[in-house]
Amino acid sequence: MRLSCHFLFLLALPSLALAGGFKHVDHKHWTSKYDQHFRKNSKHYFGPAVNWRWFKAQGIAESGLDPRARSKAGAVGIMQILPSTFQEIRKKNPAVMNLEDPKWNIAAGIFYDRYLYDKWAFLNAEERQRLFFAFGSYNAGFRRVRQAYNKSLKKHKVVKEWSQVAPFVPKASTFYVRRIRKLMQAIL
Repeated sequence: MRLSCHFLFLLALPSLALAGGFKHVDHKHWTSKYDQHFRKNSKHYFGPAVNWRWFKAQGIAESGLDPRARSKAGAVGIMQILPSTFQEIRKKNPAVMNLEDPKWNIAAGIFYDRYLYDKWAFLNAEERQRLFFAFGSYNAGFRRVRQAYNKSLKKHKVVKEWSQVAPFVPKASTFYVRRIRKLMQAIL
């Protein structure tokens, strides 16, 4: 009896998502106030072929698009950037001005995504998979995800998909990437 109830609950999950239980990236629940910044910076750092909504979904996963968000670790704003990371970003891109301003916070976050995305170029993987590696690195740190990648290589001879590395990264990072993907699922 317990198994069948659990199975029925799992069958109901997709209908719950469609019934409004889950709010995808374009849902009216999420403000469109910052969309222009996500669009502009996505196009600037990734080109027109990458859907800007990936970065809005990341902002939702980071802060719920709250520009006043502060983490216990000291991360700031919509993209939850640590002040020390922001200083590193400014060294590479001095045009990014103010961590507290949503416009610059989003720009800095997407710039950093591009930096991480480029660090995964050696994968020769599909663009979307590299994006997942960049998101995972944004959350857990590049070094930690690279260590997970190396562990995954011991199990798989070739690693080109996030799903091959996800079991080796912290669970919080696995859930983070999964949340971004789920936010995008309804529009892909």
